[in-house]
Amino acid sequence: MKKLLVLFLFGSSFAYGQRNFNINETVFGPRQYAPKAIMAQQWIPGQDAFTYLDDTYQRLMVRDAKSNWTEREAINAARIMEILPTILPGKEGAKLAMFPYDYQWKDSNTLQFAVQNASGKHVINYNTASKQATLLASTPTDANNIEYNADLTQTAYLIENNIVIIDNNGKKTTVTNDSNKGIVNGSDYTHRQEFGIKKGMWWSPKNDKLLYYRKDETMVSNYPLIQWNERVATVKDIRYPMSGMKSEEVTLVVYDSKTGQKTTLKTGEPKEQYLTICTWDPSGEYIYVGVLNREQNHLKLNKYQATTGDFVQTLFEEKSNTWVEPQHALTFLPNNPKQFLYQTDKDGFNQLFLYTTEGKLVKQLGFEDVIVDKIHEFNTKGDRLVYTGITNKGLDRQLFEVQIPSGKTTQLTSESGFHTASLSSSGKYLFDQYSNITTPNKVDLTTVGNKTKVNMVTAENPFVGKIDLPRIEAVSLTSPDGTTALNGRIIYPNNFDPSKKYPVMVYLYGGSHAQLVQNKWLYGAGYFDLYMAQQGYIVFTLDNRGSDARGRDFTRVTHRHLGQAEMADQMQGIAFLKTKPFVDQTRMGIFGWSFGGFMTTSFMTHHPEVFHTAVAGGPVMDWKYYEIMYGERYMDTPQENPEGYNQTSLLNKADKLKGNLLIIHGAQDPVVVQQHSMEFVEACIKAGKQVDYFLYPTHEHNVSGKDRVHMYEKIAKYFDIHLKK
Repeated sequence: MKKLLVLFLFGSSFAYGQRNFNINETVFGPRQYAPKAIMAQQWIPGQDAFTYLDDTYQRLMVRDAKSNWTEREAINAARIMEILPTILPGKEGAKLAMFPYDYQWKDSNTLQFAVQNASGKHVINYNTASKQATLLASTPTDANNIEYNADLTQTAYLIENNIVIIDNNGKKTTVTNDSNKGIVNGSDYTHRQEFGIKKGMWWSPKNDKLLYYRKDETMVSNYPLIQWNERVATVKDIRYPMSGMKSEEVTLVVYDSKTGQKTTLKTGEPKEQYLTICTWDPSGEYIYVGVLNREQNHLKLNKYQATTGDFVQTLFEEKSNTWVEPQHALTFLPNNPKQFLYQTDKDGFNQLFLYTTEGKLVKQLGFEDVIVDKIHEFNTKGDRLVYTGITNKGLDRQLFEVQIPSGKTTQLTSESGFHTASLSSSGKYLFDQYSNITTPNKVDLTTVGNKTKVNMVTAENPFVGKIDLPRIEAVSLTSPDGTTALNGRIIYPNNFDPSKKYPVMVYLYGGSHAQLVQNKWLYGAGYFDLYMAQQGYIVFTLDNRGSDARGRDFTRVTHRHLGQAEMADQMQGIAFLKTKPFVDQTRMGIFGWSFGGFMTTSFMTHHPEVFHTAVAGGPVMDWKYYEIMYGERYMDTPQENPEGYNQTSLLNKADKLKGNLLIIHGAQDPVVVQQHSMEFVEACIKAGKQVDYFLYPTHEHNVSGKDRVHMYEKIAKYFDIHLKK
C-alpha cells in the first residue's frame, strides 16, 4: 500500500535573517513571495514575437526572433493614459494602476484592451505602427455580463435581470423588460454555473443575432439571507433549489437585432432539464445545445434552426449509469465548418472526438490516458490543434499538439511539472513556463524540432534569506481498491527531529473539480499549510478518489454515497501517518472548507476515534439542503436515494461526535447556506454534545481580505489550544 517518494524540497535553514511566516503572510504572502515569472504572455499573430508585462506591470515588453529575443518596450500604461482623453466620451481619461492585463493581439499591429472610468467600460484598439488609438465600444458603469459581437458593432449587457444592446454609435435597445425578478435573462448564473456554464449570451457568427438564456425561477423557493450591515437587519432573498425540490425552468431565445424578433428554441419537455454547451454553427443558421435530463445521466446533442427555433436532429446521445457532465462547448475546425470537436470522458478520460455536423463520428483524437485540460489555438492551416493535457497520474500539465487528419499526437513539453506553454503562429517556437516541486519557475523559448533552448527566466527560490521554509515531501499511496494511486504531500516542522513526536494537521478538500496536490512550486501547498508546519505541526494532504484530474473512474466511485470512498482513501493516509514514529497519534487534527468541511465533520462523526480536534468551514451537513445541480449529480434525489442521504447525513450522527470541533460559516453564504451548520449545532445540543461555532458577518462562502487573516489566526489558535501540550 505504501510508497513514499522522497523528494526533498527544502531543508530547514539557519541562515541569518530567515524567519517564519507571520499570520498576515498566510493570506498576502503568495503575492509577496511569488517567484520571478513572465506575466500575461501572448504571441503576436503572424510574427515570431511575443509580448508580456514587465516586473512593474506598467510596461508591455516584446521579444522577437529577428532580434535574437532581445527585450524592448512596445508600449506602457503612461502612454495609454495620455491618449485616453483624446478618444473617450466627454474627453475623460482613466487612471490605470497597471497595463491592461487582459490585452489581446487582433493582428500583427493591433493591440486591443479595455479600460474603465467614471463613465463606463471602453474597448480600445491601439495600432503599434501608427501609434494611434481608436475607441470601439463603450458600456455604462452599471452594465454586467458584457458580451461584444465579433466586429464590436453591438454589445449586449445586463441591467439587473434584463438585456440591453448598445451599438457603436451609443444607441441602446432594450431586448427584455421583465419586471418579475424571478425571470432572469442572459445571466451566466444559469443552472448555478454547473455544466461548464461561464456565460449567458452568445453572438452569432454574423454578429446580428443574440442567443441567450431565459431562466424562470419563480417556482423555486425563496431562501432568506440576513444582511447584518444595516441599522435594522434586512433580508436578501435568493432562489435556492434544494435537492429533490422544484427546479428552475430554462429556455434559449434568439434575438434578431435587425428585426427585433425573438425566437425560442423548441427544446421540449420536461421543463426541468439542463441546456448546456450552447454553440453557434459557423454559418449562423443552426445552434447546437446539449440537452441534459434532470437526472444528469442522459445527454442529447441537439441541433436547432436559429430563425424558427425548430428542432433539426439529435446528433448523438451519451448515457451513463452514474452521470454525464458536459463541460465544454463545441469547437469547430477553422478550415472545415462541417466538423467539430466534442469533449467527453465517456471512454475514461476527457478527450477530443471529431464529429460531422450530421452527427457522424470521424475519429477519436485521444492520446493514451492524457486528460485534455484546456484547448488552445489551431495552427494557421487549421489542421493542427494545441492543448494542455494532464499527465503523471494527475500531477503534471504538459502541452500537446494533435494533427487532426491523422490523429497523431506529439508532446511538446518534456520536463515533469506544471507547464503554461504556447506555440508561435508559425509553429516554429514554443514558449514554455513551468515549475515543479524543486523548480520555483523557469521560462524557456524552444525551437520546435531541434529543441534549441533560450532560457529567459530561471527563478531563484524567493524565500532564501527571508523565510525559513519547511521541508515538503511527495507521497504516493494506494486506494483501498488495491490499484488506484493516490497523491499526497507531507510538510515537516522546521528543525524537524525524527526522535520527537509532533501534532498533526490534516488539510483536505476531497470533492469534485478540485485538486490540492500538484507537481508545481510548493507541490500545491497553501501558505497556511506552511505556516502551521512552522508552528510545529506535521501537515498532511491527500487527494482522494472523487477529486479532480484523474479521469472518469476516479470520480464515479462516489456516486450516491458522497464521503464514503473519500474517507476510505483518507484513512490510507492516516494509516501512513500512524506508521511514522514522529507522529503523535493522540494529537491529530483535521481542517477543511466547503466539501472539505463536510469531510472534516464526517470524520468527527464516522471515525471519532481518529482526530482529537477539527475545524470545519462552510460545511455541508446534509445533502438534502444542498442545491440540485451539484447535489443530484452525485447523490440523485432524496426520494430516489434515501439510504444514501441517510448514510451521508451528519445530522443523525451528532451523538457520535467526540473531541473538539469548531464550525466556521459565512453568515451570508449563498452556496452552503448557514442552515447546514445551524441544524448540526441543534443536533449537537439535542445529543448533549459540545461544539464551537463562529460566524463571519457580511461574508459569503469564502472569507476574504483582512478577515481571512483573522480566520486563519482563529484556526491556528484553536489547534494550538487543543493539540499543543
